[in-house]
Amino acid sequence: MGTAHDPHYGPWTVEQVLALGEDRGQRRELMGDTLVMAPAPGATHQSASSLLWLALRSAAKAAGAQVRVFEAVNVRLPDALLIPDVVVVDAGAGYPVAFDAEAVQLVVEIVSPSSMGRKTDRLLKPPYYAEAGIPYLWRLEFEPSPILVVAELEAGRYVDKIVAKAGTRTLIEKPFPVSLDPADLIDPQD
Repeated sequence: MGTAHDPHYGPWTVEQVLALGEDRGQRRELMGDTLVMAPAPGATHQSASSLLWLALRSAAKAAGAQVRVFEAVNVRLPDALLIPDVVVVDAGAGYPVAFDAEAVQLVVEIVSPSSMGRKTDRLLKPPYYAEAGIPYLWRLEFEPSPILVVAELEAGRYVDKIVAKAGTRTLIEKPFPVSLDPADLIDPQD
């Protein structure tokens, strides 16, 4: 059963968005003072997210990296509250409702197939992450074939360092060594 609440038409604050509580059916993000809502990701997206989470978690453990890896958690930025698909945070960051950007080492966006999703993941979110000083941003794209774009923050903006293509295993050194083939992030059952 849902909880009744007064209608709110904006502008929004991080605290107001977090007070809405969890909703597994949609993602609620804040960009500036604008609430952005999107439906929950599809099965291919979620499968890739889980496979990438597992690969990053295993690689971090093997490297002895003092980090934790999460899927779809709130990240508090200077002018936004975003939910990256996969997040690597410092091990000492605890278990907050929203991680502060200073604790985040890597964010991964899995590009949604809709035109709005592509614009959000490719164009709208990266400047927020860059402004917050998050060192690494990865972007997984499915079409026309799977690729993983690995970007590093330099002089306040992300610079693509690696474009890993499906069918080729690529070693990514930072924030800890992980070897990936983007084709392995597509569940063979999909």
